[in-house]
Amino acid sequence: MSLRQEFLNIALRLSARPYLSRVRDPVEARKQAEFGAAFLRTPPFTLSLPVPLGEVSGLAVRSGRVSDPRKIMLYFHGGGYLAGSPRTHRALAARISRLARVEVILPGYRLAPEHPFPAAMTDAETVWDHLIACGYAPDGIVLGGDSAGGGLALALLARLCARGTPPAGLVAFSPWTDMTGSGESYRINARRDPMLPSDRLQEARDFVLQGAAPDHPDASPLFAAFPGAPPVLIQHSETEILADDSLRMAARLRDFGAEVMVQSWPRAPHVWQLFDGYIPEARAALSDAARTIRQMLSLPPR
Repeated sequence: MSLRQEFLNIALRLSARPYLSRVRDPVEARKQAEFGAAFLRTPPFTLSLPVPLGEVSGLAVRSGRVSDPRKIMLYFHGGGYLAGSPRTHRALAARISRLARVEVILPGYRLAPEHPFPAAMTDAETVWDHLIACGYAPDGIVLGGDSAGGGLALALLARLCARGTPPAGLVAFSPWTDMTGSGESYRINARRDPMLPSDRLQEARDFVLQGAAPDHPDASPLFAAFPGAPPVLIQHSETEILADDSLRMAARLRDFGAEVMVQSWPRAPHVWQLFDGYIPEARAALSDAARTIRQMLSLPPR
């Protein structure tokens, strides 16, 4: 582990974790997420344009050249289904775009508690259908997402597998896949996670579900079916409370014959990929993800 990552862990433990432990208003959490995103570094020569995605708005992000305009990544931002937006994840999308040489589409799906489950899932499916109607082929799209957005991408993958129209692949960073909270890492890593307080996840879940079953496959893709699933890459930290959400999700996908690569990083914070430009571990993870995205899309190595 680099010294920079160690300093980042300390900073998150002293700032982000106490804030997430005490914030009660999702609207206030959104404002803080937007404020924090201003410190994330967007690479030069990045172009981001508002795009309509059916009834959903979003951003199309390109940084540098793209290899094939017919092949894209559809990326869902994290934020516990309560916060986050295309703006908070623009820098991350730009870095993925630059490294993988693909355009990244960032949908602004509806957030809870104003728009509870299954609003996000409905919007995700709407965006997918819009892209297909625009002429993109399923095997020309890689799904992606982090945290709640990673869970949303996996839930959409299950829907698409059931249709028989899976994407080219999926890349997830520290996905939230189990709203029942049954993973052992919620307990084992409760003190080790430098960012996420485990005692707040049930509260966040209740904001989102508002009475819906936490084991519904659209809310917890850990319990979904994935017939004919494409290759999947999952990156997670060994010390985050969501570690088991990644490991058990990988096992579930393999039960359906999917080719799954899991990269477990020691002592990294939740979705450390956001901090590219600050810690070398973020660049290493994103470089691996970019190579995998290109393989999934049958693009030549850079």
